[in-house]
Amino acid sequence: MAKQRKQAVEKRAPARVRKVVLAYSGGLDTSVILKWLQDVYGCEVVTFTADIGQGEELAPARRKAKLLGVREIHVEDLREEFVRDFVFPMFRANAVYEGEYLLGTSIARPLIAKRLVEIARRTGADAIAHGATGKGNDQVRFELGAYALMPNVRIIAPWREWDLSSREKLLRYAETHGIPVEGRKRKGGAPYSMDANLLHISYEGGVLEDPSFEPEESMWRITVSPQEAPNRPEYVELEYRRGDIVALDGRRMSPARVLAELNRLGGKHGIGRLDIVENRYVGMKSRGCYETPGGTIMLRAHRAMESLTLDREVVALKDDLMPRYARLIYNGYWFSPERRLLQSLIDASQQTVNGTVRVKLYKGTVLVVGRASPSDSLFDARIATFEEDAGAYNQADAAGFIRLNALRLRTAANLARKRGR
Repeated sequence: MAKQRKQAVEKRAPARVRKVVLAYSGGLDTSVILKWLQDVYGCEVVTFTADIGQGEELAPARRKAKLLGVREIHVEDLREEFVRDFVFPMFRANAVYEGEYLLGTSIARPLIAKRLVEIARRTGADAIAHGATGKGNDQVRFELGAYALMPNVRIIAPWREWDLSSREKLLRYAETHGIPVEGRKRKGGAPYSMDANLLHISYEGGVLEDPSFEPEESMWRITVSPQEAPNRPEYVELEYRRGDIVALDGRRMSPARVLAELNRLGGKHGIGRLDIVENRYVGMKSRGCYETPGGTIMLRAHRAMESLTLDREVVALKDDLMPRYARLIYNGYWFSPERRLLQSLIDASQQTVNGTVRVKLYKGTVLVVGRASPSDSLFDARIATFEEDAGAYNQADAAGFIRLNALRLRTAANLARKRGR
């Protein structure tokens, strides 16, 4: 059977694969893929496992790769790069997909694609492989990223080739080939497909495929229920420099430490839960549940900082462009020229986004309670005051302003009245 599958693959893809770099988690899917690549393609497999803050011990992945005969094993801590070069730039844009989703899975994929390509170049591999299915967005994200960085790379996506179309078949394959498999079922027997990194955890599949089903409380991993959150609010002050957070409560922190601490605070107060039906790029609707405690705080605070330091029309332009920027990330176009162009515009807008924002965290909510920017604030209390402004603003000017802006409305109304005669 393995020989037949190998021959079938060779007919579809005549170019022989010598060495492939596999995005490897150590779980059931990618462990089966590792062995399948060895058997069907007859190639050397190099594994790459990224630590992007998923909260799992990565040593087992290394051990399992060795057990399966892998000689070149790459396990890398990418948490700082992930937040500094991907999460922070995205939050400068206030990116939200379809009004709600903070793009936790989407923004991790270009970094993984980038490292896959870099390792392929370094090791002389002529292909890369991933474990994304043919139904999801991740196959698009991985492959668009790889092609943008290595145009002639060969990509192997086993889920689009093999006949192992169910978990049961994967388990049988693993048993047949001596691949150790850890239990992946959640407490209470409810299975979920999970993806975790330093920005979020997502839950899909299983009982969640019924959009009317309310997930049990035990599903959530990093946030407490808002009802069970502390009865006293907690305040935190975020310091911004050119649109990025550089300190919390006066303590300087690296990007990854900032996000980890905001996750801790947000999770403690039940912040950042989301249950949505979203539109996948491949065309279908998908129900997903998400926990993004730190990102939820970051979004609210960043908008507050911009409200103080950005011109009105700059804010409006960013808000106009944001949905398109968010779709580019969701759909896998991080390395596209249009995303890079938008990023340069967004980053230019952030030069004056400096100062502090104070937020109150309480039972699932983030309330902005203060903001200050000694060097870049556009708020002028002399003009905005309801008290005596010593001539800073001439209220009589408003009459002409209103009449000019009403001119088209008055013209249309007069015409409508004439037509009605």
